Amino acid sequence: MDDHNIRFIKYTRILWILFAFPFITFIIIILLAITGNLGYMPKIEDLENPKINLATQIISSDGEVLGSVYFENQNRTHVDFDHLPGHLIDALIATEDVRFYRHSGIDIKGLARAVIFTGFLGKKGSGGGSTITQQFAKLLFHDPAQTKFERLKQKIKEWIIAIKLEKAYTKEEIITLYFNQYDFLYNAVGIHSATQVYFNTLPDSLTIEQSAMLVGMAKNSALYNPQRFPEKALQRRNIVFMQMEKYGYISKEEYDSLKALPLELDFHRLSHNVGPATYFREYIRKTMSATEPVRKNYSQWNYKKYQEDSLQWMNNPLYGWCNKNNKPDGEPYDLYTDGLRIYTTIDSRMQAYAEAAVRKQHGEYLQPEFFKEKKGRKRAPFSSDLTYGQYNTIIRNAIRYSDRGIKMFNKGVTMDSIYKVFKEPVQMTLFTWHGEIDTVMSPLDSLLYYKHFLHSGFMAMEPFTGFVKAYVGGINFRYFKYDHVTQGKRQAGSTFKPFLYILAMQEGYSPCLKVPVSPITFYVNDTTWSPRTTARKEDINTMKPLKWGLAKSENYVSAWLVDQFKPQPIADIAYKMGITSYIDPVPSMIYGTSDMSVEEMVGAYATFVNKGVHISPLYVTRIEDKHGNLLATFIPETKESISEETAYLMLNLMQGVADYGTAARLRYRYNMTAEIAAKTGTTNNNSDGWFFGIVPKLVAGGWVGAEDRSVHFDRTAMGSGTNTVLPIWAEFMLRVYADSTLGITQEDVFENPEGFDVSLDCNDDEYMKDADSEDNYDAPAIFDYP
Repeated sequence: MDDHNIRFIKYTRILWILFAFPFITFIIIILLAITGNLGYMPKIEDLENPKINLATQIISSDGEVLGSVYFENQNRTHVDFDHLPGHLIDALIATEDVRFYRHSGIDIKGLARAVIFTGFLGKKGSGGGSTITQQFAKLLFHDPAQTKFERLKQKIKEWIIAIKLEKAYTKEEIITLYFNQYDFLYNAVGIHSATQVYFNTLPDSLTIEQSAMLVGMAKNSALYNPQRFPEKALQRRNIVFMQMEKYGYISKEEYDSLKALPLELDFHRLSHNVGPATYFREYIRKTMSATEPVRKNYSQWNYKKYQEDSLQWMNNPLYGWCNKNNKPDGEPYDLYTDGLRIYTTIDSRMQAYAEAAVRKQHGEYLQPEFFKEKKGRKRAPFSSDLTYGQYNTIIRNAIRYSDRGIKMFNKGVTMDSIYKVFKEPVQMTLFTWHGEIDTVMSPLDSLLYYKHFLHSGFMAMEPFTGFVKAYVGGINFRYFKYDHVTQGKRQAGSTFKPFLYILAMQEGYSPCLKVPVSPITFYVNDTTWSPRTTARKEDINTMKPLKWGLAKSENYVSAWLVDQFKPQPIADIAYKMGITSYIDPVPSMIYGTSDMSVEEMVGAYATFVNKGVHISPLYVTRIEDKHGNLLATFIPETKESISEETAYLMLNLMQGVADYGTAARLRYRYNMTAEIAAKTGTTNNNSDGWFFGIVPKLVAGGWVGAEDRSVHFDRTAMGSGTNTVLPIWAEFMLRVYADSTLGITQEDVFENPEGFDVSLDCNDDEYMKDADSEDNYDAPAIFDYP
C-alpha cells in the first residue's frame, strides 16, 4: 500500500473519529446522567410521586379561604385540570411548546432551532428548545445553575427526566403539574395563588387577558413582574396574544382588540401578616402544631403556662392535632406541606364586620383622642402618677425584651450599651391608622410611640352551637402579634358582676326583689374593707330592685350579694360556666379584679342564652387531607351549669343594662330596638374597658386597653367600657343586622322557659328617667366605682 493510500485511510479514520466523537461523548454523558454520575437523578418512584409541598388552607364556614399555612415561597394550593380555563392552556402551548401534544418530552425540531439559531448564530429571539415537560422537570428537581457547565448538565438530565415524565403522566397531568409548580413571585406559588395575588380571583374565573399575562410571566417572573415592570409585562402579554393568533387559537380581530387592553391588576400580596382573620389563623397554626408540653422547656416563672398547656394537650383534641395524629406512612401531619383543609366555624362576613368595627372605633376615634390627650405630656403615654423609677423600669424592660434587645443581650452586650444603641436614629417603617410611613427615628422613640396604641380583643359566638363566628385578636397583626382573645388576660371589671347575681336567681330571688343600697363592711383577716358607691345621694339608703343594681353596676348592691352568698360559691359558679382562670374568692371580687380572657367571658355569657348549658367555644368543625378525605371532626363540650329558669332571669337582669343602665346608649345613640342583654366593665384607672352583649342568636364582646396598665385615658368618660368597647359591638351588630343572609334580625326574641311564671315587671319606667347619660359610666375600681 503506497503512502497516498495510507494517508487517505489515516485521514478517513480521523474524520470518522471526529464525526463520531460528539455522538459517542453524548451517549456516554447520557449514560452517566442516567446512572446518576452527573449528579442526582430522581428515581421512577420520585417522578410518579413528586414531593410537592402544599399549603394548608384555613376555610370559613361559608366556604371562603381565610388564608393558608406554608413555608416561605411555598404557598401552593393544588388546582385540578378541569379548573384550568381553556385559554390559559392555549396560551401556554402557543407560547412555550406548540408541538406539546406531538412530542414525547423532547421537541427535536425546537431543539435543533435553538441550537442553530440561538447557540451558533446568537439570535436570542429565535425561541428556546425546552418543552413544557422539560420546564416542569427543571421546576421540580433543579435549583438555579451557577455556571454554564452546570446548566449544561442540568439540561441533559432534564431531557431524560422529561422522557420519564411523559411515560408517567398524561399530557393534561403534566400541564396541571406545571401550573401548580411555577413560582409567580410574592408568595404566589402555583396558579391558584397567582390568580389571588394578581387578580383577586380563582383560576377558573380568569379572563383570556389575565391568562396571557400569567403565561407571559412563565418566561421570567422577575423580568415580567407586572407590579414592578408593568410596561414589560404588557409587552410580554401581547407577545403571548401574538403567538395565540399565529397558531390559530384566536382570530386576527380578537388579537387586535385584546392587545389594546390594559393589564388591570387587582394586586393582593399574600402573607401571614395580612388578609382576613390574621389572629385567628395564627391561633389555628399555633394550636394545631403544638407539641406535648415538657416541664424543662418552661422557665420557673412560666410554670402556670406549662399547666395550662398540659391541660390543653389532654383535653383539647385540636391542640397539638398534627403531633397526635399520623399519616399512613407513620409520620405526623405537617401543616406547612401536607395541603390539609381546615374547615372552621368563622363566618367570613361576620369576621369582616368585626374587623371593620374595630378599625373604625380605633382608627377614627379612640386612637386620635388618646394621642390628643397625651400630646406634650412628660413621660407620655404613661400615667402622670407614675414615678420616674417606675417609668425607667418599664422602659428598660421594654428595651431588654424587644426583639432587638434580646438579640443584643444574648450576644453579651451590656444593658447600658443596648440603651445607647436604642437612642441612635435609624430608618424604619411605622404603623399608623392611615397607612405605613417611612421615617427616621430612634428605636427608643419608636418603642414609646407604639406604647401609645390602644389594643382590642373581640369575639362573636353562636350560643347554641359554640361556633365562633368572628375573632379579632388585635388591631394589626403585622405590628402587634399578641392575641387579646385567647392569649391575653386582664381584670374583668364589672363584667364579672353577673356571676354575683346568679346565686340569687338560683335561690329564688326575683330580678325585681328590692335590696338595700347601703354601705357594708367586710371583715377579712382581722382587717375591714368597705366598698364605695357611685350612686346618687338620693339613692343611698333606699331599696332598689336587683335589676337596677346590675343595670347601674352599683357596688353596694354587689356587696350585699357577696355578703349573702359568700365569695367562694360565686367563684365556683363562674368556673361551672366556663371560666378557667383563677378567681380570688374575696369580697373585692365585686370589682372584677381577677384576670380573664375574652374567650372565657364570651363562652360564659353564652350560657345565659343557651338555657343554662355551657358550651365551649369551637373553632374547627373538620379536617380533610389534600384529596378531600375526612381526617377528623370536632364537636364542642357541653355541660349544664345553671337551670334554664336561672339563665332566663339573668337575661332579664342584663336587659336592664341595655335599656336604662350603663349600656343605654345602644338605644338612644345607635337606635337599636332588639332584645339585648349586656354588661359593661371598667377597671382601675380606666386601664381596661369591657363590654359583652347578648342577643337571641349571638353573643359577642371584647376588651380595649393598652399594652401597659399604666397607659390609659385620664377620664372615665373616655376610658370606660361604655365608650371604648360598646361602640365596637354596636357597629358590628348593626352590620350583622343589615346582612339578611345571616338570618339574625332585631325582631329575634329570647325564649322563655316552659311554664315560667316569675313576675318580671319591675316598674322599669321608673328607672328609665335616669338612664345612662354621657356622664354616667361604668367607672374604675380605684374610685370605688363598679
